[in-house]
Amino acid sequence: MADETHIHDSAPRETTVIHETRSGGGAGWAIAIVLILALIAGVWFLTQSNRSQVARDNAVTAAANNVGDAARDVGNAAQDAANNTANGTR
Repeated sequence: MADETHIHDSAPRETTVIHETRSGGGAGWAIAIVLILALIAGVWFLTQSNRSQVARDNAVTAAANNVGDAARDVGNAAQDAANNTANGTR
């Protein structure tokens, strides 16, 4: 029979466990989606503001045209009155 020798080491041993985790991938996508939504919202607000400005400009243009037409009518009435006075008719 063979002789067996057992060596018992009572010194504590340190064990290092390394866990590799992958993180941050989801946060990057979330930030990208938020930025894209903010960009879309900004473009929408700018186009709405531009449409509002165009509507105001069109209203001012229409009012100016109406004032011009009214001034022309007053001028024509004044001319007719001057002609009638010069001709001696009422």
